[in-house]
Amino acid sequence: MQTVAVLSLKGGVGKTTVVLGLASAALRRGARTLVVDLDPQCNATSSLDPPDTSTTLADVLESPRPAVVREAIAPSSWGPEVDVLVGSEEVEALNDPDPDNRRLGKLGRALAELARLAETELPYQLVLLDCPPSLGRLTRSALFAANGALVVTEPTLYAVSGAQRAMEAVEQTRREHNPELSPLGVVVNRVRARSYEHQFRIAELREHFGSLIMPVALPDRLAVQQAQGACKPIHDWGTPGSREVALAFNLVLARTLRTASTARGRHQALTDDDIEDDGDNTGEDGGELDEAVNG
Repeated sequence: MQTVAVLSLKGGVGKTTVVLGLASAALRRGARTLVVDLDPQCNATSSLDPPDTSTTLADVLESPRPAVVREAIAPSSWGPEVDVLVGSEEVEALNDPDPDNRRLGKLGRALAELARLAETELPYQLVLLDCPPSLGRLTRSALFAANGALVVTEPTLYAVSGAQRAMEAVEQTRREHNPELSPLGVVVNRVRARSYEHQFRIAELREHFGSLIMPVALPDRLAVQQAQGACKPIHDWGTPGSREVALAFNLVLARTLRTASTARGRHQALTDDDIEDDGDNTGEDGGELDEAVNG
């Protein structure tokens, strides 16, 4: 199960758009996907349009027991391959600015329960964590739980600054708490190809982040808002603009999964080396998630 936190420390750059676009691309590839809506605005939940549940993410963060986790997950209107761990405005009250590690670990324990359930139920191949634009408990819980982080930005001055701070948070979490967490890339959203300002900011991003910048940017197209408002995957919207965006998301997903698989392989190799040093050769290869998604 590949778990990806999608974040930025600036609001309005399109984190939810990226989460939904990746879920749509995964749906097209036949990969069973769970969207975890950590943003108190609950836009991902609204666009995925699940049936009402008596339990939400707020309950999971208080008590990540298997029964609670199951009750908070609902099928999306997109089809049986995409589920949503339903968001709630109540999670805002849980977004402590300085939570202890016990609280930060609860989301990870909930997702670990899902991994255990995979022994008897159809497993999720991809889990997308839609983070709020702040570095409180909600975003930090996602970084504690994820094995990959995708930063979203727009090609504007303040959004670039937010992306830099988000990547710093990813690196700090990796060093201090979650060594399996890997930066998967920076997605540049809402790009207008003819904008000099956008091209300038993209060059600035490449200078700062280097190869972490995704080689494909997401174009600014009205079809994205139209599909979200209609609670439809962007791949099913059927306009020229939506097809352009859908192709971009296909490429972003492929790059994300490939980078995540490589990072997990490196981490597993380091773990295996440590085990061999201890005289124990029972380590397992991390495997290729991309192969699992395709197969």
